[in-house]
Amino acid sequence: MRVQVLFHDNCFDGAASAAVFTRFYRERVRADATFSYRGLSHKPGAEGIDPAVFTGDENVIVDFRYSQDARLTWWFDHHASAFQQPGDEPHFQRDTSGRKFHDPHRKSCTLYLADVARERFGWDASPLKDLLHWAEIIDGAQFPSPQMAVALEEPALRIMTVLEATKDDTLIPEVIRRMQSESLADIARSPLISAPLEPLLFKHQRNIDLVREKARYENGVVHFDLVDEGVDSLNKFIAYALYPDARYTLWVGRGSSRAKVSLGSNPWKPQTRQHDLSAIAGRYGGGGHPVVAAVSFKADQAEKARTAYHEILAELSTAGA
Repeated sequence: MRVQVLFHDNCFDGAASAAVFTRFYRERVRADATFSYRGLSHKPGAEGIDPAVFTGDENVIVDFRYSQDARLTWWFDHHASAFQQPGDEPHFQRDTSGRKFHDPHRKSCTLYLADVARERFGWDASPLKDLLHWAEIIDGAQFPSPQMAVALEEPALRIMTVLEATKDDTLIPEVIRRMQSESLADIARSPLISAPLEPLLFKHQRNIDLVREKARYENGVVHFDLVDEGVDSLNKFIAYALYPDARYTLWVGRGSSRAKVSLGSNPWKPQTRQHDLSAIAGRYGGGGHPVVAAVSFKADQAEKARTAYHEILAELSTAGA
């Protein structure tokens, strides 16, 4: 039995969900299955999932949007924007397989998947409790302080940093395999993570300096433009470490393969959020959660991304006005 596990690429929760699913499937469904892993990324607009990715005897999606493809046999997601294509949600609601699950109120797909596997299939996830714990903290922004999220001292946060930045198609599948049986501390110490981490920590410090230089704080919103600096990914908590009273953070950037607008609400001041950020992002073809979301554009559409950024800034700046 060949099981193809499709996961949210460049994401700790996506990788952890894939690891948890694999161990669950081996222990409760079929012990002799073989697994392959492939990351899925959000494309500009609301493109559907390429049907060519469904290459297994069983095909699984974790921590990523829904597909109506008949070859999809298992699905777990927690994003409010899970149903992107016309007919997705009715198709999901008609499903009778008992193997497709969605709850947009869950903080991480990893713990959600483990809870479903325990409740529906009698699986014991306790050997992976540290992985479940950190997936919940990272994807649910449950850090005790923004300084902890920015310091990147914990093993899980070091793994997260490498996963979010890597362009190596082999690295994340190997991390997924190791997550099933190794401690996060051992994985973080291994050359797989420690080697690429060093230049990323240097880049992280540069990004902190860039945000400090470029960010403006107005009407409860920290906002900045890093298009000309060539940045399309950074630690989302930097802005809150610098501006702890902010309601929202909003920024636009561009890398080699995309331009991107990122929206976030302050997890240390949840009572101040007055907008559903996934709904705002959805109007531009993006998505995410009510508390954090993003919109991707093609790399040559930086001005289109900037237009969206300014429109969203105007909307968020009215909060509490």
